[in-house]
Amino acid sequence: MSLVLSVGPRVRKSPFFSSARKAGLAAASVYNHMYMPTSYGDPRAEYERLINGVAMWDVAVERQVALKGPDALALARYLTPRNLENLKIGVGKYVPLCDFNGSLINDPVLLQISDDEVWLSIADSDVKLWAAGIAGARGMNVSVFEPDVSPLAIQGPKAINVVRDLFGDWVDEIKYFGFRATELHGIPMVLARSGWSKQGGFELYLQDGNKGDALWDIVAEAGKPYGIGPGTPNYVERVESGLISYGADTDEMSNPFELGMDRLIDLDQPQDFVGKAALKDIKARGVTRRFMGLIIDGEKFTGTNESRWPLEWNGTNAGYVSASAYSPRLNANIAMAMVSVAAIESGDKLNVLSESGCLTAKIVSLPMV
Repeated sequence: MSLVLSVGPRVRKSPFFSSARKAGLAAASVYNHMYMPTSYGDPRAEYERLINGVAMWDVAVERQVALKGPDALALARYLTPRNLENLKIGVGKYVPLCDFNGSLINDPVLLQISDDEVWLSIADSDVKLWAAGIAGARGMNVSVFEPDVSPLAIQGPKAINVVRDLFGDWVDEIKYFGFRATELHGIPMVLARSGWSKQGGFELYLQDGNKGDALWDIVAEAGKPYGIGPGTPNYVERVESGLISYGADTDEMSNPFELGMDRLIDLDQPQDFVGKAALKDIKARGVTRRFMGLIIDGEKFTGTNESRWPLEWNGTNAGYVSASAYSPRLNANIAMAMVSVAAIESGDKLNVLSESGCLTAKIVSLPMV
């Protein structure tokens, strides 16, 4: 039996929600207290547009937490173990956020908008409350708030053509994670070369929530020559590409070293930050599990896992599968999983306890494509 998502005033709608429904929105979830589109009814077509063409996504659920004031940069540096000493306006950074135990609590993209303002483009958790609490406890001179900012993504190998037609050739100068404040038909936004896929693309950080439908129509019209169509952050592509989904792939104990974020953690910087002592201890002890890919035997998957699948090795628990899918590019069933280091080092296959029975899996590195 299919489930129905009730739409009402309690859960916020994005500025693009009406346009998304007109474009055929068929399924949604709730993310950052908002409706998040998850399907337009044709998963294969949505995947093909992303891999070979261009798609437009309502990703307004990527809410921004703004830090503004004289201590904005000081607060940003205290929130993340990544060294922000050389942070520049116009250059975004992927920054893990940890709690005082060293556990990952979010993995936003950080954008310094001006000398005294920083945005954290967050995954699904209440970072605004966390940041405001820390700022208040430390007596920092900074305001923490959610600005009127809602990203619309243009993703896929032809995304550059659409964005170039919209804004001009200067967009070629923007490097990955780079961004620039601009306007489109009088609509204010920040244009960033980013997005939750490995297929290339841009995100238009709309700065006027009343112009969502207008911006959607402008992008859809510009994309027509390239076959643009609606889509969502693509489940299959993100598993192929090894993109971490905070909350879906992580648990309360997940730390950045398990997730392969070692290069983002600077334990030697003089700057203090949340979880520094705990992360030093975790690194000294070494991790007992790591985030890995799996190639799973058996019949071709026709859907995705609705819950985590336990892993077994030598009769003992070896972790869990967080996301699984059939990969057209690999012609195989694949998954991402948190796997015990002992099982990884053994080189043995694992047992995957799926809803349809016990399957066997080979451990591989990420990304798989």
